[in-house]
Formats: sequence, structure tokens, C-alpha cells
Amino acid sequence: MATFILAIDQGTTSTRAILFDEKGHIVGSSQKELQLYYPENGWVEQNPEDIWADTAYVCRGVLAQHSIKPGDIAAIGIANQRETTIVWDKKTGEPVCNAIVWQDRRTAPFCTQLKNDGKEDLFTQRTGLLLDPYFSGTKVRWILDNVEGARARAEQGELAFGTVDCFLLWRLTGGAVHATDVTNASRTLMYNIVEQKWDDELLALLGIPAAMLPEVMDTAADFGSTTPDFLGAPVRVTGMAGDQQAALFGQACFRPGMVKSTYGTGCFALMNIGNEFRVSQNKMLTTVAYRINGKIAYAIEGSIFVAGAAVQWLRDGLGIIKSAAETEEMAQLVDDTGGVYLVPAFAGLGAPYWNPHARAAITGLTRSTTSAHLVRAGLEAQAYQTEDLMRAMSQDAGYPMTEIRVDGGMVRNSWVCQFIADITSTPVLRPHVIETTALGAAYLAGLHVGVFSTLEDVAKSWECQQRFSPRMQTKEREALYSGWRHAVKQVLV
Repeated sequence: MATFILAIDQGTTSTRAILFDEKGHIVGSSQKELQLYYPENGWVEQNPEDIWADTAYVCRGVLAQHSIKPGDIAAIGIANQRETTIVWDKKTGEPVCNAIVWQDRRTAPFCTQLKNDGKEDLFTQRTGLLLDPYFSGTKVRWILDNVEGARARAEQGELAFGTVDCFLLWRLTGGAVHATDVTNASRTLMYNIVEQKWDDELLALLGIPAAMLPEVMDTAADFGSTTPDFLGAPVRVTGMAGDQQAALFGQACFRPGMVKSTYGTGCFALMNIGNEFRVSQNKMLTTVAYRINGKIAYAIEGSIFVAGAAVQWLRDGLGIIKSAAETEEMAQLVDDTGGVYLVPAFAGLGAPYWNPHARAAITGLTRSTTSAHLVRAGLEAQAYQTEDLMRAMSQDAGYPMTEIRVDGGMVRNSWVCQFIADITSTPVLRPHVIETTALGAAYLAGLHVGVFSTLEDVAKSWECQQRFSPRMQTKEREALYSGWRHAVKQVLV
């Protein structure tokens, strides 16, 4: 019997393939960095062909490294950067332009126009989202309006839209399947998450032909099989979820009130709120957490656009560190930031501010400020942003915040985990497997093929590697957070 699950974790800055065994333990992994393009101020793009080529490279690579045959793979699960938008020709599979990445802000004027027309409440009541360039719908509209011939071809049924999961599935199945899962659909501004269908009225407001849209399936489902040439023999694809929902699943947050927070390129916190749709009163998002056997679970989400990307900027933009691994030691070279705050609004501010026009700033600089102070400020910003989310999330959900399960590359840094626990005054739990996005995709794929039998079975396999308990005094915590709020006010425009 095939006992391995292959998880594809296609992220913003890299593509990974991770092999898991039937207990959810990592057997091996392969990774390749993905190039981002910035053709104009506020624009962020990727080459879809690079995404596909990198996916094939890492999947074949991890199997070759461990001498595993495709017949040993029970199923494939896909987790992906959400909202990133690709439009391609249905006959050839060729993209009509570069992928527009979730961070891209080019559609801000159109979002503002829809808001001014009084349409935001309609979108929020049906999609759980706000009108922001972050989401896919306005990106599709931009492609149809700005790529020569695209709108006419779309209206004639010649073009397909998909988020990255959908595009990869199309390629994996040789064009046989044009489908997405409900979590990715819930991030498009086009999918009614209450009625669970594409919404004709929203499509009309966005100017998007329904013929472009994929079929929407459960997060654990039969998505088809790969072509034989992909790995050497067909393998079933049976799990798919947007990366943040996959991480929620990988953290086994199956009970209402459970929270996970992922620190990758951005930071995304999700709280399971059960099977009833609820609109946030604090500028958070309501999204689909997962849908298994037709049964849906919702989540309240806080989205921060820049987390690990701030560390990348310290490395690549300022050159004050050579690697992210240096930051933990550097942060401890100084007792505090000396009053310095880094507000990482490089792509505007997400929740709970939702200001696409805000720009990054460093406040409180003096002649005594050193590179260690800046590095520490960059790390501290992740805790302050998390506290912004936790306060809003608690008010929305009405659940007590008992713990935060964290994952993503940044939480390898124990100093960051402790500072998050201190600023949020909440225990932080770091799991044994911090690649929980890929693990969630593997759990979903494994559930459908019987490697895991139930959600309880999945929850039993989750293991805590370290618990960080709050130890900062209330007075100090409140003073630090007050300084952060003051710094944020200076970048809001």
C-alpha cells in the first residue's frame, strides 16, 4: 500500500515539495526560490511558467532524493499563495500575461471607485471580504481591461481564470481539470461563501464573464490525477487549500476559538468560528476555513502583508544582515529598540487598518540607533501586528484567546516567539512540524484517501515542540504597544 503523501507548497517567494509519512512526519523536502518582478511602483508579478517549472522540479527532486517511486505516493495535496491571479488560454494553457501577485496594489483606484459607489457592504455580506486590491476579482478585471484582446477572448469562452492552485491542477492534469477548492474561491471577491456559489451580481459589478471560472470543490476531494509524464505514473490529487487555511488545518484548529498565526512573507492569523457565517465588526475578514464532505467551517482572519518580507528587506534592501538566521542574536545585542519602531507598510497596511496607500516608516531614530536596534524593531513589529489582530479577532468572535499556535519560517526564531507571547499576553505554541502549510495539504489529501480516518485522527498527530508563556509586566507591554500605535498613525494617509 502507498504510504507517502506529497505536499506541494507553492508560496510567494519559493516553491516546496515535502514528503510526509502516514503519521504526518517529514520524510524529505525540496525547495526552489521564485523570482518576483516589480514593473511599476506598487506592482508585483510572477511568471506562471516559472511557477509550473519549479513545481515539477521540486516534486521530481524530492522523489529522486529518497528513491521513492510514484506508486509509493498515496496522494498529492496542494497549498498555495492565495489571491495571486492567473488567466490562461483554455486550448493551449498559455498565460495571457504574468501572474498578478496578492501583494500587488495596481487596482486600488478601482476598489476606491466601488467603495464610493457604496458597494463594499454588498461584497462583505456575501464574500466576507473588504474591497481591497489584495483579492483576485479586481486583478482579473485589470487583466481583461489591459491585456490586448483579453476581454473579447474571455467573453467568447476562450480564457480560464484561476488562483495558483487552479493553474497547477490544470497543468498537473494536462488541462483535463479546471477546478479550485472552496478556500481559494473564498478569496476572489466573486464567490458567495454563504450560499457557496459564484455570485452573478458580484461578477457583473466586476465585469468578469462566468465562463472563465473554475468548478469549486471541497478541500478534500478527488481533483483528478496527474499526467503520467509528471512523475512517471499517474498520482491522485485529493487535497487543496489556500496556504493559510492549509496551515489552520495543519495546526489541527478544528474547534471554534482555536487560533493559528503563520509568519511567512506576510503574517496571517485565523480563528475557527464554526459553521455559521459571521461578518467582522473590526475590519477583519470572514473566510472559509475548510469544507469536508460538504460540511463547512468558517474562520475570522487577520491579514498582515509584511512579516518575513521585512527581514528580507533588512537583508537585501539595507544590507545590515546576511541571513535571517542572524536576527535572533542581533536582537539580543540590545536591551530594547531605543524607542525605534519599524512599521513595515511596504505594500500598504492590511488588517485592521486596510489602507493600501500607507507606506513603510522607521520612527524614533536618533544618533545612537544601530543596526541591532533596526533589526530588533523589525522583529518586534511582528508581535505588535499580531496584537492588532488578536484584539480585533477576540472582539469579533467572543471567544477567549487561550493560546496561539504559530508556524512559518520566522518562528524558528525563539526570541520572536517569546516576544509575541509577551506582547499578546497569550501562550504561544510552536509545533514539532513548523511546515504546517504543507502538513495541512498532506492531511487533507490523506483524509480523502484514508491515510487519516477523521479530524480527531489528524488532531492526535499534532505535536507541540515548545510553549512560550508570557513573562512581560503589564505596564511595560502597554507602553511598548502604545508606542506602536503612535508609529502606525504616522503612516496612515
